[in-house]
Amino acid sequence: MSSTKKVPSPLVSLLPILILIGMLFATIRTFGSDALNGGSQVSLLTTTAACVFIGVAFYRIPWKDYEIAITNNIAGVSSAIIILLIIGALSGAWMISGVVPTLIYYGMQIIHPDFFLASTCIICALVSIMTGSSWTTIATIGIALLGIGKAQGFEEGWIAGAIISGAYFGDKVSPLSDTTVLAASVTETPLFRHIRYMMITTIPSLVITLVIFTIMGFTYETSGTEQIAEFAASLDAKFHITPWLLVVPVLTGVLIARKIPSIITLFLSTLLAAAFAIIFQSELLHEISGNNNLFEGTMMSLYGSTGLQSDSAMLTELIATRGMAGMMNTIWLILCAMCFGGAMTASGMLGSITSVFVRFMKSTVSVVASTVGSGIFLNLATADQYISIILTGNMFSNIYEKKGYESRLLSRTTEDAVTVTSVLIPWNTCGMTQATILSVSTLTYLPYCFFNLISPLMSILVAATGYKIIKKTVNNPG
Repeated sequence: MSSTKKVPSPLVSLLPILILIGMLFATIRTFGSDALNGGSQVSLLTTTAACVFIGVAFYRIPWKDYEIAITNNIAGVSSAIIILLIIGALSGAWMISGVVPTLIYYGMQIIHPDFFLASTCIICALVSIMTGSSWTTIATIGIALLGIGKAQGFEEGWIAGAIISGAYFGDKVSPLSDTTVLAASVTETPLFRHIRYMMITTIPSLVITLVIFTIMGFTYETSGTEQIAEFAASLDAKFHITPWLLVVPVLTGVLIARKIPSIITLFLSTLLAAAFAIIFQSELLHEISGNNNLFEGTMMSLYGSTGLQSDSAMLTELIATRGMAGMMNTIWLILCAMCFGGAMTASGMLGSITSVFVRFMKSTVSVVASTVGSGIFLNLATADQYISIILTGNMFSNIYEKKGYESRLLSRTTEDAVTVTSVLIPWNTCGMTQATILSVSTLTYLPYCFFNLISPLMSILVAATGYKIIKKTVNNPG
């Protein structure tokens, strides 16, 4: 039956996406950055229902086709869901054990007024890599660095640009990042293979960014770094800072280098960090549990939210963790997006839309450029990076396969186009959130987010050179 069913035209196929855009616009306007707490998920399910209705009512596509496609989509991201849950536990363990605070503490020692912008970018990159969250990085250490930079005489647009550039570099390459895991899972690319391949475009983009910030740093008259010293003192007072804690990220890096499966690597890293928390931060575990039960405090830091008080409000916010429970909104969104993607696939609408793109894909550059353009457009249209990543991956996966390109090229291009540009769009959840947190408008910091601006262009440039792009011979290039 599926071989004879009528396929919707590209114009009809755009209807569910237009409905989704309208619902997301209303949802984000109503709930703002809280849209991910349920509003976006309901919008996706409602749009899924609209897609199914069009297919069943006008194209006689049986419900069974939708059920199979949705089930297959969800099964395809099952490992990603497990990874996200482990990442929630790992994030809590790395924070409470003192691993992340130790890295921040030593990282802040290298800052120098003449290199403030470049140092800000590097510090935010390190924190974001360790936490896997650009939002947490910007809302905590980012705010501290913004205050320091303004006190030293830097314009807020430049400071915010350095903060966001570093934070989104870390978010993009961290194995703890939900967007990184999502891009890899949607394109069926092993997580660490995806991250290693991204380095080809990501490292040059960061180097260029740091060169720009370094040059600009010498043009300002700067003052001291008293606030940095105060923040470092607060870290030292709250945590037992010791180089021994660096064993955790070092061993994690060794496991990654040896290409150990991501689930095993993340799980072992979580266990090691939990053990170090018991050894070095027993007082904090007592504070979390409310009594002297180390086991209870350790378990709570892994699965639930924790809040530790300090003499610094910014430090208190930074060291708050969400645990496994904190990943549920992201998992909920992924499941709903998989339902929408499955409905679009079963109805033939996704294939109808991608057939339009195929006409313009004659070379590697045009394939990558089309993916970049589509990803940015979806960021503009859907106002959410998660949905844009899923839709971009679903739309182009068959095209890349038919043309003989590796899935890692699609996963890398998706991140280059979607993850880093979401914060540059004023009405996107990322753009709204960061503008609110930093009290700097999106259009003010946009020209200075060099990493975010360069990354999509670097993706196309590398495609033009053909470096490390392997194309298999296929019988039906399409």
